[in-house]
Amino acid sequence: MRVVLLGRVIALVAIAAPSLGATAVRDAPAAASETGFTAADGVVRDEMRKQHIPGVALTILRNGKIIHQAGFGVADLEQDLPVRADTAFNIGSLSKQFLAEGILLLVQDGKVALDAPVSLYLPDAPPSWSAITIRHLLSHTAGLIREAPGFDGGKIQSDIDIIRSAYGVPLNAPTGTRFEYSNLGYFILAEVISRASGKPWPAFFAERVFGPLGMNATRPTSLTDLIPHRARGYSWEEGRLLNAQSYLALRPSGAFTSTAADLAKWEAVLARGGLTGGAPRAAMWTPAKLSSGETAPYGFGWRLESVEGHAEIGHGGSLPGFRSYYARYPEAKLAIIVLTNNGGAEPREIARGIAKVMLAKPGA
Repeated sequence: MRVVLLGRVIALVAIAAPSLGATAVRDAPAAASETGFTAADGVVRDEMRKQHIPGVALTILRNGKIIHQAGFGVADLEQDLPVRADTAFNIGSLSKQFLAEGILLLVQDGKVALDAPVSLYLPDAPPSWSAITIRHLLSHTAGLIREAPGFDGGKIQSDIDIIRSAYGVPLNAPTGTRFEYSNLGYFILAEVISRASGKPWPAFFAERVFGPLGMNATRPTSLTDLIPHRARGYSWEEGRLLNAQSYLALRPSGAFTSTAADLAKWEAVLARGGLTGGAPRAAMWTPAKLSSGETAPYGFGWRLESVEGHAEIGHGGSLPGFRSYYARYPEAKLAIIVLTNNGGAEPREIARGIAKVMLAKPGA
C-alpha cells in the first residue's frame, strides 16, 4: 500500500474555514497518470469552499479496488482532527442498501419472500396495507408516507411503535402505482429482518454482513457509545459553522455509521456481485415496475439514474450534520464514495464532478 501526503490538515480562522489539505492512500496502482486524481481532488476542494464543508472522505475504486482514497479538511473542528480513511461518519440513507442486502440474505435463507404481503410479517398491519409486499417496500412503490408521524428524533423509540403510528394514515398513492420515497418503508423492512431472523436487526447485520467482511467500524449510529475516530457533524448557519443537533433515536432508514475504509470493503463485495445472487440480486439494480407498466428510477436500496451518458447506481444519505453520496458506474467498473460532515452539503455534486473527470479518463 502506498501513502501519499498531500498536505497538513489544520483548522483556520474562527473554525469557519477548515484547511483543504488531504492525505491520500492507494492500494492498487493507477493505470493512468495522476492527472485524474489531481483533478478529482480539485473538485473536492472547490466544493468544500463553496459549500462550507469542514471535512470530506473520498474513495474512488475501479473493479472493487481502491485507486484513490483521501481525507480532506477536519473531522472535529474543536479538537482540530483531520479526516482520515478511518474517520467515522453517519452515513444516513446509504444504510438502505444494507437493509436491502439483509432482506436478500433472508430471501436466500428461505425466511422472507419478496412478493409476500407485509402482513405476513406484521399481522396487525392495517387493511390499507394489504396489497403491500416486501418488493414494494424495497423499491419505494408501496404508496406509504415518507415519515411515520410518531417518529421523534429527540426520543428513544422502538421501531414497531414508530411503524404503528402510521397505521391510521392514508396511503399517498395506491400501492404499486408510483414511486414514493418512504423512510417508513425501511423501518418496516428492519422490523421484518428482526422478526424473520429471530434477532434484533443490528445483531443480524453484525453477524451476517459487517463481521464477515471485516467492516469493524460499521455499526448502528449511537450518541452514547464510544466510536473511535468519530467525525462531528456541523451545519452552516448565518455565515458560520455550528455543531449540529443529532438524533437521539436510531433510524433503521439511515441507521449506520461507517468509514471510507469500510465502505471500500463493501464496494469490493458489490464489484463481485454482492453477498447474494439470482433474480433478487438482479432486481436490486433494475428499475422497479409500476402497475402501469412504466418503471421507477429505483431498485432495492439504490437509485438508478444516468450521468454523462453513463448508467449510475447511486444513493445519498442525510442526517443532521452529515451528508453522503455513493455512486457506482457499472459500465466503467467505477465507484465514487463521498462522506461529509455538513448537514447542508451536496456530496452528489462532488461525486458527479469527479465522475465527469474519471469517466473522461477510462484508464484512470
